[in-house]
Order: sequence, then C-alpha cells, then structure tokens
Amino acid sequence: MLPTPGLDPDRPAGLRIGPLDLAARVDEALRVQAVAFGLSQEEVGIRRWIVQRHMTCPGARALGAYTDDGALAGFVYGMPNDRAHWWSTIVEPYLRSGGHEDWLDGSFVITELHVHPGFQGHGVGRALITRITDGAAEQRSILSAVDTDSPARGLYRALGYTDLARRVYFPSASLPYAVMGAPLPLRRP
Repeated sequence: MLPTPGLDPDRPAGLRIGPLDLAARVDEALRVQAVAFGLSQEEVGIRRWIVQRHMTCPGARALGAYTDDGALAGFVYGMPNDRAHWWSTIVEPYLRSGGHEDWLDGSFVITELHVHPGFQGHGVGRALITRITDGAAEQRSILSAVDTDSPARGLYRALGYTDLARRVYFPSASLPYAVMGAPLPLRRP
C-alpha cells in the first residue's frame, strides 16, 4: 500500500525526517538506492565503499526519512565541495567550458538523494534536500542527475536548480548527466 501524503511538511508521507548515521546504516541506505536507482549487487558493493569514504570528509552530513517503525524510506547526503574529490575533477572541464567553473567553490554538493519508489511523489525528496541544504554554511548547492526529463530533474528545477552543464559523462556511467546548481536557501513552493 502506498503512503498517504502528509499535510505536515516536516512529515511528508507520514515519515519523520532526521539525522542519519549513514556509516552505520549504509547497507539499508544502499538497499533503498538499489531499488530507486536500479543498481546491481556489484554496483552496490562499489557504492558501499564510496559512501563510507565520503562520510569521513569534513562537513559530510546525512538525513534519513524514517517510517514509524524506524525503517529507512529515503536518504540524502552531501558535503562542502572539494575540488580534489573525484566528482569535481570529472565535472570541472564541463563547467569550465560553460563558464561555470566557479560553482565548484563555496558550494554544498548533494552527493546522493534517493527515495524508495513506494514513497516517491509525496514530498519526501523535497523535504530531505531542503532540510540538508538549510543546514549548509555555503551560499549555493550543486548536484548531478541523469540528463533526462525525469521527476527528479523536475524537483530540482522547482527548488531553483538550473543546468550548469549537460551531457556530462562519468567513466562508469552509461548515461549522460547534467550538473545543476542553485542558490541557497532553496526555493519553496
């Protein structure tokens, strides 16, 4: 049964949004990501290592969307951008060619945002991303998303994100990505 959308923006779909010890709950979070994003077991194994490494970075934070019984229905994590990180080294030439290289400085990166399909479309992703960026010291936020016309890209646009670079290719991805940026705080409806 699908959740009923909640009226309280702090409890979308009846879920509680709060801090997530992602290092301790990485396997549960990756199960959500695997279902939401269609990851193979091999990809989950690689991402497990990446998530654990990211959570040791200065300023890395995570939030979860929890059901009443404490199960994880969605999560977001991010950190202040660091030009030395792998992601930045990949997107930098694309941003530079479009005159947006400065977005790599003073930005909070949304590294991952995933909501279990049974809870999508009820404001969970919006609540997670706005809550985590509201706590950022940076003046703006950047992220990458598959470069298609998807509900995720629609959400990001509604929050104020605009395309900074398109047709960005990551070495392990078969589909192109878009890099998007938004001033903080994010736009509210």
